[in-house]
Amino acid sequence: MSARSKARKRALDVLFESEVRGLPVGGTLADRVADNDPPVNEFTVALVEGVAKHIEQIDELLETHSVGWTLDRMPAVDRNILRIGAYELLYDDQVPDVVAVSEAVALARDLSTDESPTFVNGLLARLLQLKPTLGV
Repeated sequence: MSARSKARKRALDVLFESEVRGLPVGGTLADRVADNDPPVNEFTVALVEGVAKHIEQIDELLETHSVGWTLDRMPAVDRNILRIGAYELLYDDQVPDVVAVSEAVALARDLSTDESPTFVNGLLARLLQLKPTLGV
């Protein structure tokens, strides 16, 4: 697993933990950085902070374009994988679009249900298709 893939997994851990603990998006980041066990690298911090900064727009887009699923109905793991993928796809010019989608699908395949990779791929592909018209 590449260093960036590990950083994405760590960002997912932070986002998921924050949600489970009822904290704001990324609310456990400072604790994880301070604990440094396992270490939190700069890319993980950038992902969590980026998702937190754009959470309202990201969640609105996910909610609007997911067919038959509200954010609340999605498994928490899928919801946070989609948030990371959408952030990278729409707001991080350093990450190629195909990589953002592929990495999100890989996380879903490794950490969620059998149907999750297809769902994550479909929703992020839809956002990619709409990206030129979203104004983000």
